[in-house]
Formats: sequence, structure tokens, C-alpha cells
Amino acid sequence: MSCFCRKILFFRQPDALIWTYIRIVSNRCMKIPRLLQRKDQTTICIEMYINLHVKYSQMNKIVKKRILISALILICLSLIFFVLIRYLLPSSIKPVDYVVSNVDFGPVYTAVPASGIINPENEVLLLSPSSSVISTLSRAPGSRVSKGDIILTLDSKSLMQEIDNLKDQLEVMENDLQKNRLNSRSTRVDLDYNIEVKRLKITSLKTEIADQEQLLKVGGISPAFHEQTKEELVLAEKDLNMTLEKNSIRLKQLEADEKGLQLQIDMRNKELGLRLNLMERLTIRAPSDGIILGIYTNVGERVEKDKLLVKMSDLSTFKIKATIDNPYVSQVKTGGEVYALVDDISLRGKIGTVSPVMRDKKIEFDVFLDHSYYDKLIPNMEIALQIVTQKKDSVLRVENGPAFSRTRNQELFVINTYKAVRKTVTTGLMGTGHVEITGGLNPGDRVIISNVHLSRHLREFELTDL
Repeated sequence: MSCFCRKILFFRQPDALIWTYIRIVSNRCMKIPRLLQRKDQTTICIEMYINLHVKYSQMNKIVKKRILISALILICLSLIFFVLIRYLLPSSIKPVDYVVSNVDFGPVYTAVPASGIINPENEVLLLSPSSSVISTLSRAPGSRVSKGDIILTLDSKSLMQEIDNLKDQLEVMENDLQKNRLNSRSTRVDLDYNIEVKRLKITSLKTEIADQEQLLKVGGISPAFHEQTKEELVLAEKDLNMTLEKNSIRLKQLEADEKGLQLQIDMRNKELGLRLNLMERLTIRAPSDGIILGIYTNVGERVEKDKLLVKMSDLSTFKIKATIDNPYVSQVKTGGEVYALVDDISLRGKIGTVSPVMRDKKIEFDVFLDHSYYDKLIPNMEIALQIVTQKKDSVLRVENGPAFSRTRNQELFVINTYKAVRKTVTTGLMGTGHVEITGGLNPGDRVIISNVHLSRHLREFELTDL
């Protein structure tokens, strides 16, 4: 009998079926007299079931009531959300509330992070320009110098004496050259005078011969005298030609003498220029901005020509001593492309030597910038690097921003005059700084790349104060 009661207690069927079980139990109880004493137990089970049924009904009512209240709350929230979007949220935004990027062509790349320290690319060795004695030291090892700063000076007394002697010699040579030019002018005047006298004599003989020919016709002179005059004319012409030839040779000699003196003066001037240049080089100056790494002499020491005096770093060009964490080691390869970030400016470079030894779960490598001279590069400055892992050149792109997600199709707002219109844009490579655009935009379009989630429900909205 108790098993039937348990069935009744846990049964969850309609009341008619329950009472059917009760009748079955009652019939069995009447047919089996021995179980009559258990009638009270059956009655108790039935009463317990009835109580459970009542509680179950009450719970159903409570659940239904809660569902009804939740539905009413959901409806109210939906109405509030609709009113908020329709009437309270702004339909226009100000320029300070969004960031705009222009669509253009350029590279798009993905990169992994690295870091580095700026180091001078080259070292400069300063040698002694001449045998001399160190007179002063103006800088010490480790000090920073600018281009043109004096580091040390060598004694210049003996060189100054040589320069004074050369100047004296040049003055003498200049005087000799001036005398030679005056002599040349005097000689040229004498030669020209002699030529002019001989030409006048020839002209006179020709006139005399013409007169003699007239007299010869009338018998005024003898033919022998006339022939003698002709011979004198021939001799005078030969004398003139010989004088012209000698004068030419003499003038060439004078020109050669002047040229020789001029060459000697030029040689002395060149030698003087070398000495003056050497005089300037005795003052050892920094050839570029840098740091003195070492000075290998002392005041009063005599040094020979080409002896190493100073070693310094050259700050006109730089390289980067970079490191990268172990997870990205496979991305570092010699010749790989790198971008160094300095004040929001990307400086492109190439990976040089890669160290095969790993230290503290990092490897070291050199980076050489394409344009290593940049006024904001400072030695020992820490710098962020981007090791390019994937790159596309000359593709349609726009700057990356919060408006982009990782999906291929993006809902972006494109500025059209004084409105921002939502458009579906297809993207390609999602780069570190830019996103590749494969469809939906054209070069020159202006796109809002900041987060405008309050306006995403709109197809378009106005832009105030544009």
C-alpha cells in the first residue's frame, strides 16, 4: 500500500487520473482484509498529496505573476529606449567628438613590437696633422662636443716661422716679376722702334729708286748708281725680316721669363696655402656632434705626424641596438623592414646583424635607418620599434581607429558635405597604423574612425561647425 501512496505523492498528472489511483487503492484494500488496518495510512497519503497540489498551484500563480511583471518591465524599457533614441540622443555631433581620416594610397603593414636604444653609427679618429708639441687640452674623455668645438691645440711657433719666410719669398718674387714686366715693356718699345726705322728706310729707298728710274730715262744718272740703290733696298728688306725674326724670339724669351716667375710665385702661394691650412689643423676641432671616447696624449708631449690623438663618436648618423622578446624571435631576419617611432613619426629602416645568442629570453639585432640623421634622435634614447611581418604597398587605405572591428565588412560613417552617411566598407589587411580598403570607399573620402556608438543607430547625422 505504501508504494501506491508514494506514486500518488510524486505524481504530477491531472486530478481525474489521481482519483483513479485512489479508487484502485481502495478496491484493493477492500479485497484484502488484512490490509484494512492500513486504511489510515492511505488517507494520510491522499491528504499529503492534496496539500502538495495546493502549494504547487500557488507556485504556478507566483511564477505567472513574475513572468507578467517581467514582460511589463521589458515593454517599458523598450518604450524608454525608443524615446531616448528618437528624441533625446543627439542627431548631430561636433568636430571635437570625432576623428576623421582621409582615404589615400600607401603601404599597409602588420608588425610585432620591439624596443631599442639609439647609438652612433660611426666612430671618428682624429690624427696629428704634423709633428709638434701638445700645447692645450680643452676637453676630457666622455664629454659631449658640438661641431667645431676645440678639443686640443698643438704648438704652432715653428710653423708660423715657415709661413713668414714663405711670405717674404713671395714678396721678392712679386718684385722680380714686376721688374721683368717693366723690362719686357722697355725691350718691346726698342724693338718696335728699330722695326719702324728699317721700314722707313725701305720706304725711302723705294721712293729714291722710283725717282732714279725717271732720271735714268732722260740720262740724269748712271745705270750703275741705279743698280746700287736697288741692292741697298734688297739688303734693307732682308735686314728688316731678320730683325722681325729676332724681335719675335726676344719677345718669346721675355714671355717665358715672366711665365717662369709666375709659376714660381704660384708654387710658393700653394705652399703658403698648405702651411696656412696646416696652421688651422693644429687646432683639433670636433668634425661633427659627438661624444669624446678617448684622448691619447698629454700637454707638453711631442707627437709625430698621423699619431692618434682623439677618438670620438659621430652623432651625424645613428643606428639602433634593438631587442625583441622570445615569442617574436622568428620574425627577425637580416634585411627585414623596421619602423622606428619617434614623436608619432615613423622612420623606416632595415635589420642588420642579428645576434645568435639569446639573453634574458631576448635576442639583440642592429637596425640601420634609411635616413639616419634626424634632429630628435639622441644617443642612449630608448625607442619603440615595429618589426614588419606582412605588408602591402600602394593600396587604398585609411588610418586605423576604434571604429574598426575584426570583421571583413565594416559599417563606417563617410562625411558628405555637412553630413556623415553610414556606408558598408569592405576591408583587407588590418594593419598596425592603417587598414586596407578593398571596396566601398574612394581616394579622397573622409571617414570617421573614432567611436561614435551613440549614433550607430542612424543612417546619417549632421556635423555641426564643420
